[in-house]
Amino acid sequence: MAKAYWVATYRAIKSPDAMAAYAKLSRPAIEAAGGRVLARGMPVAAFEHGLMERVVLIEFDSVERARAAYESPAYKAAHDLRIVEAVE
Repeated sequence: MAKAYWVATYRAIKSPDAMAAYAKLSRPAIEAAGGRVLARGMPVAAFEHGLMERVVLIEFDSVERARAAYESPAYKAAHDLRIVEAVE
């Protein structure tokens, strides 16, 4: 079965505290569905009109597992924190 990936990009983090709260809640929710963080952080360089923004890459064993993580109550609680005030 094909792997599935979440790719999250952040142009700016408006509230570091809210982002830290999101990270604290989201990681266990993602890991519970079998998600693995492969990379996170700022790029060293951007090519082809790319943007210098924070990127997080998460791998799942299947699309179903990725959806299960996203739709879980635990991830929803974390996601709601991020949407409200943490990022652009």
